[in-house]
Amino acid sequence: MQKKRSRIQIINQQKVLDAGTEIFAKYGSRGATIDQIADRAGMSKPNLLYYFKTKKEIYLAVLEQTLNKWLQCMMEWQVTGTPEETLTDYIDKKFRFSRDHAAGSRVFANEIQEGAPILKTLLGENLKKLVNENTSVIKGWIKDGKIHPVEPIHLLFTIWAVTQHYADFSAQIETLTGKTLADKDFYKQAKKSATQIILRGVLK
Repeated sequence: MQKKRSRIQIINQQKVLDAGTEIFAKYGSRGATIDQIADRAGMSKPNLLYYFKTKKEIYLAVLEQTLNKWLQCMMEWQVTGTPEETLTDYIDKKFRFSRDHAAGSRVFANEIQEGAPILKTLLGENLKKLVNENTSVIKGWIKDGKIHPVEPIHLLFTIWAVTQHYADFSAQIETLTGKTLADKDFYKQAKKSATQIILRGVLK
């Protein structure tokens, strides 16, 4: 039986995960080092290694934490509602994820771009199941004449691409606009524009 963690252990483990997320987002899984993560977490290397034995352990934990938050958006979007209400709520959740977990989103994106060597199994088991459930909902809307006939999977890809762009390419966006999603007005403008564009493409 796994020993129950104390409150301070939980806090310190989360410090390591938060620091690891920032460092992996900046330097990649290969370029990041234990020393950088420990320094970012504000703890000694021996103290960090008490919680995680290797860099790979930290990377795996960061990916799992990010994936769980990402999948939560998909699990929550299946509440009963009109297509407009459901899609608007989902886009809102995805924008909040990109704003609040930008570094995690970049770590996730880098893993995918490398062929998802770590995430492939988890994605196959969890993401595909949720995607199948959500595309079934979209097919139901189409069948009932509630939205235009679009390919459900590509609607999901479009939402992911638009919302995650603001996290994964935040440096490009900041270079072009001088702003990121941390700016409240820019956040509202980006979310409103993306929602309008997507909904106008599918709603009747």
